[in-house]
This record gives sequence, structure tokens and C-alpha cells, in this order.
Amino acid sequence: MGFFHFDLLKKSSKSKARLGVINTPRGKIHTPAFMPVGTQATVKTMTPDEVARLGAEIILSNTYHLYLRPGMGIIRQAEGLHKFMNWQRPILTDSGGFQVFSLSSLRQITDEGVHFRSHLDGSKHFIGPEQSMEIQAALGSDIAMAFDECSPFPCSYEDALAGLERTTSWAERCLKAPHAPGQVVFGIVQGSVYPELRARSAREITGLDFPGYAIGGLSVGEPKSIMYELLEYTTPLLPENKPRYLMGVGSADCLWEGVAHGIDMFDCVLPTRVARNGTAFTWQGKVVVRNAKYAEDFSPLEPDCDCYTCKHYSRAYLRHLFNAGEILGPRLLTIHNLHFTLSVMERIRRSIKDGCFEEEKNAFLDQYSI
Repeated sequence: MGFFHFDLLKKSSKSKARLGVINTPRGKIHTPAFMPVGTQATVKTMTPDEVARLGAEIILSNTYHLYLRPGMGIIRQAEGLHKFMNWQRPILTDSGGFQVFSLSSLRQITDEGVHFRSHLDGSKHFIGPEQSMEIQAALGSDIAMAFDECSPFPCSYEDALAGLERTTSWAERCLKAPHAPGQVVFGIVQGSVYPELRARSAREITGLDFPGYAIGGLSVGEPKSIMYELLEYTTPLLPENKPRYLMGVGSADCLWEGVAHGIDMFDCVLPTRVARNGTAFTWQGKVVVRNAKYAEDFSPLEPDCDCYTCKHYSRAYLRHLFNAGEILGPRLLTIHNLHFTLSVMERIRRSIKDGCFEEEKNAFLDQYSI
């Protein structure tokens, strides 16, 4: 594992919230942490320097998309993803599992892996555990994810069980496959919405002694109440001395709730995706800047926000940019939404450190309109 290790610094006395630091060869990650998503080796509309200045200590990139374009060969020639995209801090790569399983009619699952057709040109491909690890080794990420089967929602018990069994088998194969120097692999707990399957998956995956663990198969369409119930059940089954990662979650209310259930790491495309559609996140809730009521609103998105967007531009100007189809609009909202999301995580960490996490969580949720 090299320099990788997790230091648990403090736990809340009233919930499972915890403060920690993940140490990697490329730097520290203060947890709880949110990872902006750079699917195709870029956080959309942003330069790596800008993402770092906003406070991101780690980003996520996508194995499936980078395998298809530009391909492993080019990234190998570039000496890895960090140099290719000029990001010097840690990178986590997902395994590609979620993407190939979401292709539906374009893929066929076997115990060996997944045969699928590219969504770009229809060409045939195969990714199994060994191939996923080979791609992630070429990318040179600091944290690679084991190849897993992400069960959809809804999902029958039988299908969830079959996916769980493949996930365990594939996790064992991922550990045996070659990795990049200094790269660690996290295991993923599956089991859909069935507590007994979650318990079995947690037992089997933690038995493989990964340096970190993710909870997969949530935030895939199930009600938030079900997600929280499963977190309440599953998180205590994971080792306390290793980081816990909830995959694909990024709305502010879910970040607070996830931390309350003992989660250390999050990722999601939500802040950047809704920004491109004209929606900003604020401490009171969402602001849809396209709306006509902002045509003559010359106040900032958030009066007390110190991000570049709020310090220099009004809601009226942002609305104009979107209505005129100007690319600056999505860019400015992306800056704000990432600043907001990373500020939420900073507030969460500070509240755990100060011993007032539950009070801060309740205060946030009381004023935040979902």
C-alpha cells in the first residue's frame, strides 16, 4: 500500500460522523470529502488549477470513457492521467462497471465480465476485472475501484444475489491483477435494497482486506429514505479504521445525511451537470437563473458567497448568458456550484471538529429547500 493510510481524527458523540485524513503519495485528503467528477479527464468548463483553488483535494475520472477515448495507449504515452490532464493531486478512478451495466441492450453480462458495444460507434468490447485493473493501471490513478456489478433499482432478490456473487468473485480477481506503482484498490459493497444481502456483501468484501470500501448500488433511483436506511444498516459493517465511500451522491442534504451515517467520501456529477442547465445551489436551495423573475435582479447568486461568480456577476447577467446561449454562463455556474459543494464539506468538517455537527446539520436542513 506504500504511503496510503487513513487517520481517524475524531468521531461525533451524537452520530456516526467522523473527521479524518487519507494520506496518499500525491497529498492529503481531508475527510469527509467531496470529489468533483472529471469524467473524461476534465471537470467540465474548469481548468485543473481552478478546481484546486476551489479546495478540491481529489477528483474522480471515468475508466469506461477514457478507455474508449482517447484510449489506454495515448494515456500511457502521456505517462498517466495526472500528466495528461495536468492535475497533480490524487485521482480516484471508478471501475467502469456502472457505465457498462447502464448500457442495457448494448451489453451482455457473464461470470467472466461484460461484453458491450461502445455508445460512441457501436464497436464491440469486453471488460472484466483484469481488464478494468489494466485500464486503471494505465491511467495511474491513486485509488482504483474494483470491478463490480451495480444492481439497478428496482431489482429482484435473485438478480441482486447474482450481482453480489459476481462482485465478490470479481473483487478477488481485481486484487490479484497488476496495479500501477503506489495505486490502491477499494472494494465495493453491493446487495441492492436487501439488508441481508448488504450484510453478506460487506462480510465478503471486507474479508478481502481492501485499504478502503465503497457502498455501491445506491442513489440509482431509490427514495432517499431507503438509501438512508441502508446506510444506517451497512456502514457499521465496514471497518472503522478505513475510509468509507458512498458512490454517486452529491446533493447537499445527502452529503450531511451521508456523513451522519459515517461516510467519508462522496462523488457526483450533480453540481456541474445542473450548472450547465442553468441551476445554481445556494444555502437556501436551488436558484434557476433562466427564470424570468431574475431578468432585473442585479444581486449575486448568494449575497455572502466569496466565489468568483458571486463577487463579479449578478443573477440578471447570468440569466442573460443562458438565454443568449453563451458558454460563459455554464462556466460561471460551475464555479459557483463547486465552490458551494466544497464549502458544505468544509462546514461539515469544521462542525465535527468543533463538536457541533448535529446542530449544524439541523440548521442547514432547516433553511435548505430541496
